[in-house]
This record gives sequence, structure tokens and C-alpha cells, in this order.
Amino acid sequence: MLSIAVCDDEILECCKLAGRIRELLEEHEVPCILSQFGSGRELLASAERFDLIFLDILMDGPDGMETARGLREKKSGSLLVFVSSSRDYVFEAYDVEAFQYLLKPVGTERLRQVLLRALAKLRERPREFLVVSQDRQKRKVFLDDVLYFEIRGRMIEAHGRAETFSYYGRIGILEESLEGKGFFRCHKSYLVNLRHVDGYDGQEVLLDNGEQVVIAKRRGEAFKKEVLRFMREEGGLI
Repeated sequence: MLSIAVCDDEILECCKLAGRIRELLEEHEVPCILSQFGSGRELLASAERFDLIFLDILMDGPDGMETARGLREKKSGSLLVFVSSSRDYVFEAYDVEAFQYLLKPVGTERLRQVLLRALAKLRERPREFLVVSQDRQKRKVFLDDVLYFEIRGRMIEAHGRAETFSYYGRIGILEESLEGKGFFRCHKSYLVNLRHVDGYDGQEVLLDNGEQVVIAKRRGEAFKKEVLRFMREEGGLI
């Protein structure tokens, strides 16, 4: 599921561009979630993570360039597409690693080309992984394969579908390294991969392989908010 943001302080322009993007992606049978923002400040305040952001440059408040710099400071890996009626910022766009610079009015075929190129680039992104030490050897741990991490004394157990293996580590450090990667610490001993959450109640998380993991009472509300936010971003109709 592709997650896209459109940011323009001219509300009609924002709605029109978002509508055209949706139509083009539907033509190519690409499911997406589209979010609209009326200012750079709103976009920067959002906790959502976007694959692709269409960003107007000439806006009040933080303009498009200032907003882009703010996104990069937040370590956002989103592809940025600037949309502007001016050519004056083309070279400045390189400083924030812009993916594309579009001049208004944007033609339909030009917009289609940019969307297809962005899709191709996003599909090229490598799977994220950790490198851990096990039996004096280094090993890759692909994050999407891990259902949850569990701490046992000085050992961390990575629970996957096919296997569970242990390595020396501290769960607090692991939690920090996984920030923004779709994991949540629902208990002092568990870090759960939200991609594999099938359901939950006030006491336990049900994973999609049938396993259950305890939720600490004091972390229950925070977990519910985070898993619902994550599900929305992944295309859940909530």
C-alpha cells in the first residue's frame, strides 16, 4: 500500500492534485492512501510516514524548502516531489535530495511518468535488517521476518516464523534502533512487529502465526494508539 502526502496551502490546488494522483494510480491498479495538508507546519507535525510527498514551494509559514529541510532533519526517507510555478528553486531542491521538480500546471502524462518512476524506485528499496553477533559470527536479521523480540537475561531472542535464535544484546538499545521501523515495546520484555499483529485485547497481542504476547497494563493505551495508527498507514479501513 503506497502512502502519499500532498501539501499545498491553496486548498483547491491541493484537492485537485490529490484527485489526479488517485485517478492515475487507480488506472494502474496501485492501492494508495492519500493525505492532504494545507501547510508545511501541518505536514511536519504529522506522525505518519509517507513513501511519496508532493510539496508546493511557495507557501506561507514554512515554505516548501523549509518544510523539506524539516523532513530531512526528522530522518524522513520519503521521496520528495516539488510542485511550483517558479523555476527559481530547482538547484536548491538538490540540497534536500528531491526526487523530482514539477512546474505548474502539471500535465497528466508528466504526472503519470513521475508516479511510475517513483513506484519503480520505491520497489527497489532494499529490505531493512539488523546485523547481530551469534556464536562469534555476524548474522543479518531481516526486520520483516521477525514477529517479535524477547529479552531473557542478557540474551535477546528474535522470534520468526521458521526459527527463533538468540544473541547478546540490550532491549533498550534495540528499541531505540527500531524507532520508526514498525515495532512497539508492549512489555518490558517484548518488542512486537506491528506488521504481524492480527488482533489484541487489554492483556495480549495476537500475532498472525497464532502466538500471543503479553501487553503490560501501563503500556496498553499507547499500544492501541500506535497499532491503529500503523494499520491506517498500511491501508486499514479504520
